[in-house]
Amino acid sequence: MLKGKKNLKFPNHVAFIMDGNRRWATRRGLNKMIGHKQGAIALKNIIKVLVNLKEIKFASFFAFSTENWNREQKEIDYIFDLAYNLVEENEEIFKKDNIKFVAMGDVSRFPDKLKNLLVRMMDETKTNTGLVVNLGMNYGGRDDIVHAANLVAENGEKITIENLKANLYSAPAPDIDLLVRTSGEERISNFMLFQLAYSELYFTKTCWPAFNEKQLMKALREYSKRNRTFGGNK
Repeated sequence: MLKGKKNLKFPNHVAFIMDGNRRWATRRGLNKMIGHKQGAIALKNIIKVLVNLKEIKFASFFAFSTENWNREQKEIDYIFDLAYNLVEENEEIFKKDNIKFVAMGDVSRFPDKLKNLLVRMMDETKTNTGLVVNLGMNYGGRDDIVHAANLVAENGEKITIENLKANLYSAPAPDIDLLVRTSGEERISNFMLFQLAYSELYFTKTCWPAFNEKQLMKALREYSKRNRTFGGNK
């Protein structure tokens, strides 16, 4: 349970650009793969905190982007193994904690072992009513919009904001209230562009492997100070 959460206003949907795994490792003289491993541990811990928190209903995480295919194959394979192990090792926990798991993105390019696990997890948790975890895998914001537009067109419908939103990889999750990016970079890097239209942005110099409950609390305190007008005069 987060300490000092009293009187805070909470986002309904919080998203994380989990940046800085390699940077965290390099600063410590470690192999960058260790950074990815620690990043996976941080992801697991933050999900646990959010489950216990209960006020936040949706959490989206940028794990592997459409641009990450340009990295070395050895690193890509390691990330895939981490993703497989993370999902498999926490399968029963997701069920016990009533978590709905969504592999957000085009998983068709993944190795069959990983793809089949992601699809199975989505199917087995689709009726869960607790925290929704959207894990961005082979995800890009532009690709998401094109994907949704193509689905609308295939149905012979006129494209609208409403039916685009209904066909995004993250549907039926609402728009993002708070975006957190770690490692000191201040950009959104093609992540959930449609869903970020009126999001509050929070940037921290903390690299993702070091992002913990305390760091999350700082982000939530900052969010509580924001006056969200959504383009109006509030």
